[in-house]
Amino acid sequence: MINRRRFIQGISTAILLVNGKSLLATDLSAFEKRKPILRFAIGSDIHFGQAKTPFQEYLDTAVGHMNTMHQSNAFDFGVINGDIVHDDISFFGDAKKTLDKLSFKYYVTQGNHDLATKEEWETAWNCPLNFDVVIKKNVLLFATTSNKKGEYLPPNLEWLAQKFEEHKEAENILLFIHIPPIKWTKHAIESTPFVDLVKKQKNIRAVFHGHEHDQDNIKWQDGIPYMFDSHVGGNWGTDYKGYRIVELFKDGSMLTCIMNPTERINEAKIGF
Repeated sequence: MINRRRFIQGISTAILLVNGKSLLATDLSAFEKRKPILRFAIGSDIHFGQAKTPFQEYLDTAVGHMNTMHQSNAFDFGVINGDIVHDDISFFGDAKKTLDKLSFKYYVTQGNHDLATKEEWETAWNCPLNFDVVIKKNVLLFATTSNKKGEYLPPNLEWLAQKFEEHKEAENILLFIHIPPIKWTKHAIESTPFVDLVKKQKNIRAVFHGHEHDQDNIKWQDGIPYMFDSHVGGNWGTDYKGYRIVELFKDGSMLTCIMNPTERINEAKIGF
């Protein structure tokens, strides 16, 4: 098990990301004394029900590892950022039964393989396709980037603009959407209106994506980090299956790493 001190010590040879620039992180003594206001785990792309994959084993493993980390250093919440199932929503029930074994509260977003209508989604997950959560003066925004047909879509920009306005006085905003809206990768889309809207928000600290199973890094746009988290399941992607841990501090800075799933990799410090 890894406590927070070991988490921080392990970052001493990691990459320091500040305003889109990469530096070697060597002096974290001041950082180590600080306490996060939010700590969470985020995983995506379970693809529960995908043929010829041990999908139940994949999800059981992820849940087990997250719970172990939670016991060592508690998460405030978790996020499953899309593609919970693989094209067949009859698997929602069994996927939820396993996810409900998480020892902490979790939120979900719709991915392009979660082929559900608004009503089907709300029935299965007891939450809307687009919703916001306020925790300790910090705002989490969750938005769909697909539909019943599995189309690749940007988030609902009218809804998103409304929420940005509603929460303009929030200390920090975190946005969770499955499909990347910038054409960095093969399966991403290009949504200039999304990018233009997001870059105007002074309190948005990060955007989180799934979808691209082979991405476990951080990309930058207009000084905002867009984070990927590998994949929990499926039949392609990074050569491991893992998830991301994030610690958010009051000033909007963050400490993050990927768990692969038992070892820390891609550790980064953001906003210092």
